Amino acid sequence: HVQLVESGGGSVQAGGSLRLSCSYSGDIYYTACMGWFRQAPGREREGVAVIDKDGDTGYAHSVKGRFTVSRDNAKNILYLQMNNLKTEDTAMYYCAAKEGSGGYWGCSPEARDDFGYWGQGTQVTVS
Repeated sequence: HVQLVESGGGSVQAGGSLRLSCSYSGDIYYTACMGWFRQAPGREREGVAVIDKDGDTGYAHSVKGRFTVSRDNAKNILYLQMNNLKTEDTAMYYCAAKEGSGGYWGCSPEARDDFGYWGQGTQVTVS
C-alpha cells in the first residue's frame, strides 16, 4: 500500500516563499521518479517539477529558476521549495510517484499520465 501525504501549503503574498513536503511510505523505492503537480480551478493538472533516483530534475518553464525540487531517500520525504511566488502559482499541489523513469516522457513534468501514485494535495494561495 503506497501512501503520499503533502504538507506545507498555505497563503502567502506575492514574492514570498513556501516549502512543501511530501512524506511517502509503502512500496516506493529509491528508484521511483517523484514529482509535484498542480491544478488550479478550471484547469488541467500540470507538471511542476520532478526528480529521479539520481537527483536529476526537470521543471515546468513557468517555475524554472523559482522552484527547487529535492528528495531525502533516507527519510522518505520529497520537497518543493517555492520562491518568488506569483498569483498564478495559486493551485492545489499534489505529490506523485511513478516506478522508474521509463515511458515516452521518462521522468519529466510532461509524464503526468504515467504517475500512478498520488497524494491528496495541499492548497497554495498567493495574493
